[in-house]
Amino acid sequence: MDASDDELVERVGRGDGEACRILVERHLGRMLAFAARVLGSPSEAEDVAQEVFARVWTHAGRWRPGGARFTTWLHQVALNLCRDRLARRREVPLDAASDPVDPAPTPACRLEEAEVRRVVGQAVTALPERQRVALVLCHYQGLSNVEAADIMHVGVEALESLLARARRTLRERLRAVAPGLLEG
Repeated sequence: MDASDDELVERVGRGDGEACRILVERHLGRMLAFAARVLGSPSEAEDVAQEVFARVWTHAGRWRPGGARFTTWLHQVALNLCRDRLARRREVPLDAASDPVDPAPTPACRLEEAEVRRVVGQAVTALPERQRVALVLCHYQGLSNVEAADIMHVGVEALESLLARARRTLRERLRAVAPGLLEG
């Protein structure tokens, strides 16, 4: 039977490297994806993910099961690290966002899908931080509104308002730069 996250964190707190490896294996992909979408930079996302799991190792002894879910705590740590990086940046040119790797079957499909992803990625990156974080947590990370609100330290209604504004802004921006994208 697989150990729960709480059991693994407890073991990590006692210095169990294997338990830490399991946690990293279990959650690294989601942390990388989350940080990459918030920051718009896969290389910075790798640094953030590495720091997240370094903190798991150093702070696991203080973990108390029964409070917030471990994944909620991971997302909070990652979000704080992303915000620190964003605050140090000042401005990020939209051209700095790299095109994501796309495994489409044909070159023509790959080019078309890459362009769509680039345009959408730029539009998401251009959102105000709180709207972008809310959208990434709920849409890309698949968290519930309650979990995302908890991570962002806002109420569910405030989160839903951020999501509504983000979606409205994306529709407006995408309609202006890629009107065909919203059809169908």
